[in-house]
Amino acid sequence: MSAYKNNEHKIEGIDKTLPAALAKPGPRRYWLWRRRGHVLLVAFARGGWVALLAVAWGSFSIPPWTIVKILWRRISGNPGVTTWPASWETVILQIRLPRAILAALVGAALSQTGAVYQGLFRNPLADPYLIGISSGAGLGATIAIAFGLLFGWGSLGAVSVLAFLGALVATALVYCLSRIGGRTSVVTLLLAGVALGAFFTAIQTFLMLRSNDAFHTVHIVGWLMGSFNLSSWAKVQLLAPVLAAGTAIMCAYGHRLNVLQLDEEQAQQLGVPVERTRLVLIVVASLVTATAVAVSGIIGFVGLIVPHAVRLVWGPDHRFLLPMSALIGAGFMVVVDGVARTLLSPAEIPVGVLTAFFGAPFFLYLLRQKKQQLFR
Repeated sequence: MSAYKNNEHKIEGIDKTLPAALAKPGPRRYWLWRRRGHVLLVAFARGGWVALLAVAWGSFSIPPWTIVKILWRRISGNPGVTTWPASWETVILQIRLPRAILAALVGAALSQTGAVYQGLFRNPLADPYLIGISSGAGLGATIAIAFGLLFGWGSLGAVSVLAFLGALVATALVYCLSRIGGRTSVVTLLLAGVALGAFFTAIQTFLMLRSNDAFHTVHIVGWLMGSFNLSSWAKVQLLAPVLAAGTAIMCAYGHRLNVLQLDEEQAQQLGVPVERTRLVLIVVASLVTATAVAVSGIIGFVGLIVPHAVRLVWGPDHRFLLPMSALIGAGFMVVVDGVARTLLSPAEIPVGVLTAFFGAPFFLYLLRQKKQQLFR
């Protein structure tokens, strides 16, 4: 039985006997998309306001209007007369603003790829790390830290580079292991991801135990919990184009994801190339996730919480679910990061601790709901 309960909930634009591409647009459909456009604009505006408050929020507060003036002064190139301390510009432009933007980009990336994986696997319990991406990234980062590697690539250090490569290697291995007779088995993909993740975690634990340097161990654990305390404009410039390209591709496949909620044979009858669609979405979602992990560490449960919450409120149509998940995830991550850096100030809580604190109970709730659906 599908976790999306297709027999009880109709997916907008999907008819089991007629492709959505053949459905004639009517007044109701036009009104629906107009309303969704307004919702996206409101979500985008609120996300910008949340980011502005995050920049103003810290060990000392800066008035939001002053932040707007500082940004306008930098964009326009007009020095003018300043009425604020010079240190405020440095704090805003070099520390708080890149951190808020990076947090928003990572939140959008994880939330959107979470929605894609849940749609591909037809399972609301799926998240971006389900097929071993986090374990591969964690092993790569652990190798870099444990052996003290110092090389870099562009704006990324050895830890980020090996984390990125580890995530890609894990995804490639899982996908190759799940190929049976030229086709990808979803069940085998999930099982291979779990098994490979456990294997990588075992190697990672061995390397941590082998290292006698307490600093390296603390560094590894800190990276595995995720944080934005090393944010920079270079990392923003790295993730932003990858996320933009990935978002464009994933949203373009929104209708096909809707059709994939039906049986595979039905999807093929409706003209969807199932295998090619699955390959494209897995590759794109994995690249976006790997890049997000490389610049922030492993931040769990965001890709689980946000897409499911959006689905509960606005429905399961992936043409709207994907961009809305990105916007809500961006705002959610900015808020969580703000709490993480100020709750125990001057100490900082790893972001992954807070997302796990909220995500674990939510995950248990989903498990309970799924069990009830199976036994009805």
